[in-house]
Amino acid sequence: MTDLKEGVCLSAFWYSHEQCCWTSNETTFDDRDKCPQWQKWAELMTGHAEGGGAYVLNYFLYVLWALLFSFLAVSLVRVFAPYACGSGIPEIKTILSGFIIRGYLGKWTLLIKTVTLVLAVSSGLSLGKEGPLVHVACCCGNLFCSLFSKYSKNEGKRREVSYYFPLKTLWRSFFAALVAAFTLRSINPFGNSRLVLFYVEYHTPWYMAELVPFILLGVFGGLWGTLFIRANIAWCRRRKTTQLGKYPVLEVIAITGITAVLAYPNPYTRRSTSELISELFNDCGALESSQLCDYINNPNMSRPVDDIPDRPAGPGVYNALWQLALALVFKIVITIFTFGMKIPSGLFIPSMAVGAIAGRIVGIAVEQMAYHHHDWIIFKNWCRPGADCVTPGLYAMVGAAACLGGVTRMTVSLVVIMFELTGGLEYIVPLMAAAVTSKWVADAFGKEGIYESHIQLNGYPYLDVRDEFTHRTLATDVMRPRRSEPPLAVLTQDATTVEDVETLIKDTDYNGFPVVVSRESERLIGFVQRRDLTLAIKTARQKQDGVVSSSVVYFTEDAPQLPASNPQPLKLRRILNLSPFTVTDHTPMETVVDIFRKLGLRQCLVTRSGRLLGIITKKDVLRHMAQMMNQDPESIMFN
Repeated sequence: MTDLKEGVCLSAFWYSHEQCCWTSNETTFDDRDKCPQWQKWAELMTGHAEGGGAYVLNYFLYVLWALLFSFLAVSLVRVFAPYACGSGIPEIKTILSGFIIRGYLGKWTLLIKTVTLVLAVSSGLSLGKEGPLVHVACCCGNLFCSLFSKYSKNEGKRREVSYYFPLKTLWRSFFAALVAAFTLRSINPFGNSRLVLFYVEYHTPWYMAELVPFILLGVFGGLWGTLFIRANIAWCRRRKTTQLGKYPVLEVIAITGITAVLAYPNPYTRRSTSELISELFNDCGALESSQLCDYINNPNMSRPVDDIPDRPAGPGVYNALWQLALALVFKIVITIFTFGMKIPSGLFIPSMAVGAIAGRIVGIAVEQMAYHHHDWIIFKNWCRPGADCVTPGLYAMVGAAACLGGVTRMTVSLVVIMFELTGGLEYIVPLMAAAVTSKWVADAFGKEGIYESHIQLNGYPYLDVRDEFTHRTLATDVMRPRRSEPPLAVLTQDATTVEDVETLIKDTDYNGFPVVVSRESERLIGFVQRRDLTLAIKTARQKQDGVVSSSVVYFTEDAPQLPASNPQPLKLRRILNLSPFTVTDHTPMETVVDIFRKLGLRQCLVTRSGRLLGIITKKDVLRHMAQMMNQDPESIMFN
């Protein structure tokens, strides 16, 4: 669908440009991208493939198709599944930490996000699909969980990968990855029998002296990550606090129009971002026809195809450098305004594109320096005249890792992701050097990555594992109710009527209620969830005879024998959690924060010698941490 903006395959309209020309017998070596089966829109409509009129018509239809795709995407999201917008990773991190967002992993979200992700990527916007696919995968997992009671009735088992990773879960993940790899290999979606999106195969090793430009690319990645996070968060905050947020469809259409109009004249921004990254990663072999490989060849050269020496750059390379420089500025600016719109939008591919462009430019510069100044001391020991010393594609790969690390603050997982995308296992040291450098540089300006920043912007109750809490406060300093607040809303085990429970549910918005022996003793029995209580009462009124508003609710093992004139009692022992997580009032808050992080708790009860004193929720913990950092605790908003 991405290539549909430029033309159509006459033999099969669902084929891309590359697939359309695979089976053509009329393709020449010099014009391998041209075949009679593929026609641009101007050629199809007017019969003329060249000329000013054809260019204007192709330009117009390119913009029109982009606007159509983006309009369909934002309309479907707005009407059918508002949760299908954005990356989804900040919300998934919040859900894994113990917070529940109703409907975020539902069937409609899965369906709409899958469809609109294709439309959003095809529109040519500066966004990727990797982040939204994480959301899609979690929706699939949640859908399958609902088929098995072991998982559908246990929120803890759904979040086993949140802060701890049991061995059995590791094995299950490995088996799922094995099946996915086998399926991918069978389908062969890339048409090259490879399992990776950007397969690379370089024929020249890297040298220790090249660590200097690799580290410089890491510095660039860290600075770009800091710039992007601050600018994008400022724009998203403006979107939330001004009239701009009330017109999401108009914003998407405007950004798409600007992107398409500016992208078409430059061949490196006109094509899909994945194709751009793939070309930037490629090594220049004898069969490459890209402008980036337009070097001046020595007519007397007699070397194998895979061992082409460094050569002086030709006019095509210098022309490509100018176009890449313009593409770099364009990608840096437009991605800031694109990420966070009300359509599925990932950040991996755009970040990698920025880094790959910068890396390729640096790689070509180092290559030409090595060719023209091979007698310099930095090149003398490892780059002899006529040797194949520098691989610009490797610099593009390292730059992509650096920029992605600067935005997300990933290190180890980032290197693994780059292995998965490229298959370049032997380049672990350059990738690690760039990833670590970009993280250090970015951390000097702020510890939060883009996803943590969006979690804070949206006010999600998320406890970051990397945040340290060293203050000497106790649980009694944080628990509610405070002295000036009304007493804690509780249920008694055998003295509350159905009407009392329904009134309590109607007048409060708590997620659950502690159950005590009596209001006088306050001895804790357990904890009952609001949704379980509501469902149990509704079911009892419909299916049990004699349950009325004056019926007594019993959370005890056995209900006492009542006179025949009394209404039928309601036994709810089965929905009572008899072992809720509790801490004493003198428990250090450092321990409480650690418990909330590692167990993914939403609340814990505070007791003293079995007597209920109060409750601490995750929101209370976050407000207290903000207060300890001299921030206004009331400024912590939870949306």
